[in-house]
Amino acid sequence: MDKFLPSASDRSRSGTPVTGRFTAQAETAEDLLKSQTVGLVHLDDFRKRRAEALEQKERGSSSASTPADGATTPIPSFKKKRKIAAKGKLSFGIDADEDADSSTSAIPTPRNNTPTDSSAVNSETEGKAFKKKKLGANTSIGLKPRIMTKTALQREAQQADLARQDFLAMREAVKATEVVIPYVFYDGTNIPGGRCRVKKGDHIWLFLDRARKVGAELGVGGDKSRRDWARVNVDDLMLVRGEVILPPHYDFYYFLFNKVAGFNGPIFDYSAQPTKATPVAGPEPDPATFNPLERPGQNKDKTPTFPDEELEGFSEDPALTKVVDRRWYERNKHIFPASVWEEYKPEKDLSKVQRKDNEGNAFFFT
Repeated sequence: MDKFLPSASDRSRSGTPVTGRFTAQAETAEDLLKSQTVGLVHLDDFRKRRAEALEQKERGSSSASTPADGATTPIPSFKKKRKIAAKGKLSFGIDADEDADSSTSAIPTPRNNTPTDSSAVNSETEGKAFKKKKLGANTSIGLKPRIMTKTALQREAQQADLARQDFLAMREAVKATEVVIPYVFYDGTNIPGGRCRVKKGDHIWLFLDRARKVGAELGVGGDKSRRDWARVNVDDLMLVRGEVILPPHYDFYYFLFNKVAGFNGPIFDYSAQPTKATPVAGPEPDPATFNPLERPGQNKDKTPTFPDEELEGFSEDPALTKVVDRRWYERNKHIFPASVWEEYKPEKDLSKVQRKDNEGNAFFFT
């Protein structure tokens, strides 16, 4: 019976006051049993107190029956956050989603207070830095798109067709504009040939045909060398403009419209736009009085509308335009100046060509 009673040392130890600073924060079942069995005499009472202490510890209600000096700190209880089902995101619901995300992220949770590793912190900061932007029109662009309806497309097609017709009418008017080209016949020496009046839309071979006839008319009763050029077939003639041989199947308007350049600038320095000599489109001619042999640039009395002095090309140097016999060129093309002449090719830019002689020596003159 005495073995169940506390000894003198235990009584002296239990009588010593113990502060709460050195006691455990959570009491065990053995501590509860010690504090409740002080002074017991019977074994049944000890067993009863022991069963109650174990049952009280299992229920977790030790805070209600413990003494004041042995009070423990309450354990915080956390509520689990209820997950909200994600709604289907639509293009017009971006703002609502942003509001929901911002309100959800603003509520502090115990998990947010727990320390995380560096990778989790970086991902969280990147997620906060990235914000969704609502798509809209770019205000920095001055051109605003138009609604291309069927009516707008038809109107745009009509405007394009009118612009095309205006350009074609302007091109035909420019081609009908007359110019005056001074020239010489060349067979090693410059033989004056006079001035030939042609249109900008005429071909090179037509100029050669008229040039030999004009030379023959000027040589009547005097210069026999000019009359000899009239006997040369037009297929045996070639036109050299500057130092460029022009193919006979090209027209003058081609060189004007494309601004074709030779070795020393434009081959023909004439305007590709309407000038004062450009004929104005008038009413359709009367079929009863229409003469197909009458030139549009002449009046009924066969006099030109504009004199030669007022046309382009009148004051040019005649030596710039040479009418050459092709047979003579084939015999003397190795001799200067025929050795530096070069035939025109559309794919070759003559303004960027490094000129050389037959032996490969570069020219240092322009």
